[in-house]
Amino acid sequence: MAKYQRILLKLSGEVMAGTGSFGIAPERIAALSAEVAEVARTGVQIGLVVGGGNFFRGVAAAAQNMDRVAADHMGMLATVINGLALQDALEKQGVPTRVMTAIEMHEVAEPYIRRRAIRHLEKGRIVIFAAGTSNPYFSTDTAATLRALEIRAEIVAKATRVDGVYDKDPLQNSDAVRFSEIGYSDVLSRNLKVLDASAVAMCRDNRLPIVVFNLNVHGNIMRMAMGESIGTLIH
Repeated sequence: MAKYQRILLKLSGEVMAGTGSFGIAPERIAALSAEVAEVARTGVQIGLVVGGGNFFRGVAAAAQNMDRVAADHMGMLATVINGLALQDALEKQGVPTRVMTAIEMHEVAEPYIRRRAIRHLEKGRIVIFAAGTSNPYFSTDTAATLRALEIRAEIVAKATRVDGVYDKDPLQNSDAVRFSEIGYSDVLSRNLKVLDASAVAMCRDNRLPIVVFNLNVHGNIMRMAMGESIGTLIH
């Protein structure tokens, strides 16, 4: 039986690119959607936030001299593209899915309305929250935390390339030590960059736990939803 009734799953845009560095890998999205759909069929209500790095990093060099606000808006639009791709893949798994965007584009997706989002979740639909918060200077980590609080999710689950929070970058330091649990304040004081500081502070102030786990291990989304001890719990 699932430990959580409602979760907010945060995915990086790079996940969508699979082994590539840019764009969308259909086979990766299909595999990811199959895992998410399996969890949804257990009755867990799932909100999704996906980044836009798989598109935006491809134009990052061109954006270096751009106005920050314009560049952030480009990143938000990239998350809408990813959201639509995920919606298509999830519905092919037989799971009804809605994309709700913070930037209105009625022909493409529903505008984000909190009560409507909660209603979708209650009806068993996966809800993908796209376009961040619609505000520049805020990351998709912060958008995920905000949406999790708004829909009253029980946990924010951040799926990454590593299996938790380490005292230093494990991809560059072979002696990095992983935490099984860590406090919000320790993450902030140690400047552990697994999530944006503003997202961690928001979770701390509202007592919303965060779990950080490796998405590249098949079945980890289900293990997380069942409450198994994987990755790192920030609380």
